[in-house]
Formats: sequence, C-alpha cells, structure tokens
Amino acid sequence: MRIAEIFHSVQGEGGLIGVPSVFVRSSGCNLRCVWCDTPYASWRPEGADHPVSSILEEVARFHSLHVVVSGGEPMIAPDIVALTEGLRRLGLHITIETAGTVFAPVLCDLMSVSPKLSNSTPLDDAHWAPRHDRLRIQPDVLRRLMDAYRYQLKFVVASPGDLDEIRPLVERLAADPSKVFLMPEGREASLLRERALWIVEICKREGFRFSPRLHIDLYGDRRGV
Repeated sequence: MRIAEIFHSVQGEGGLIGVPSVFVRSSGCNLRCVWCDTPYASWRPEGADHPVSSILEEVARFHSLHVVVSGGEPMIAPDIVALTEGLRRLGLHITIETAGTVFAPVLCDLMSVSPKLSNSTPLDDAHWAPRHDRLRIQPDVLRRLMDAYRYQLKFVVASPGDLDEIRPLVERLAADPSKVFLMPEGREASLLRERALWIVEICKREGFRFSPRLHIDLYGDRRGV
C-alpha cells in the first residue's frame, strides 16, 4: 500500500474535532480537486509501498485510541480492507476520510464522506476537468456508504452559491442534517475566518453543522500535522 505519511496529531475537522489520532495518509487519488491541500497524495503522489504489517507497527507505536485513514483516496488502495482489519485487531476507533466515489467493504467506525462540489473542478486542466466532473458525485456509492456505516458528510464551501448544490444533494440522499458539516475552503487562517462568518449563518438557517479546520489554526498549512 503506497503511503505518503503517517503522523500523530488531533482531528482537525468534523464531529471528532480535537480528538488525538494517528493519521495514515495513502497516496493516490481518482479526483484532482483544484484546491487540494494534499497534492503530494493526489496531483503529484509521493510515498513508498509498505506492507500492511509495517503500517500497523507504525500506528501502534503512537499508543492512540483513534486512527484516521485518509488520502488521496484511501478507498482505491489495493490493501485498504486488510489495513482496516488490522487496525480493528489493534482495538482502534477507525475513521475513513473519502470523497465517496468508490465503495470498499472496510471496517470503519466513522465514514467521513466529503462529496466534491463543482468548486473543486480544475477548469484550466483540459484532461482532468471532464474526468473529475464525471466522477466527483456518485449518489449510489454515497447511499451505500451511508447505509453501511455511521457517517458524516463534509462539504468544502467556497462561496454562498455552493448551497445550491449542497441542499439538493442532502435532500436526494435523505441525509440527517445534523450529520452534515460545512467547512470553509482555504489554506490560510485569515481566509478561513472570513468564510466561517457567513458559513455559520448558513448552518444556523439550514440546521447543518459548522466545521473549522483546526489543524490550520494550530499549525498552519504544512504536512504532518
């Protein structure tokens, strides 16, 4: 399994924000979000192949109760099911961070799904833009993940108009609004704070939840945090 990085930090987004967790970031993605904050796992995938056993040894070294398997897109990793089976044997709470375009029968305590809105499309890339747009929303996969696992839906919001995509998708999926998180797009704390002010008002009106990006507030935009 190709791994970009493994590190110990706190969860920065969603319902488990602030929880100390080990992050296992797989390398490789089937999407190409224009604002991707981990291009080293997507646009320019880095890392080396590791057997599941060595990944588990590294995770166990941190003595954490929570593990987050992220990417890139971890659900396309060939050993993702075996990895989650090993993490379960370690007795860890497992969160999977996924865009929700692919289903795999993983073991998981929280399926953290981030469907990509049109604000993610790399319009200047003639190769990737149509492919990304075709793949980014897969309603049947989203429903299957929501039916199979405890879930949260996280939407990356860049403008108030993004609600015109979020609201109908939430309704189409019959998602519980209390499990829907709106999160500002951005990699600078000042921009995140600016967008947070009006995103919070949307959450108040729609019954959604607001998620900051705690790791940016704490550490800035850098790797391994």
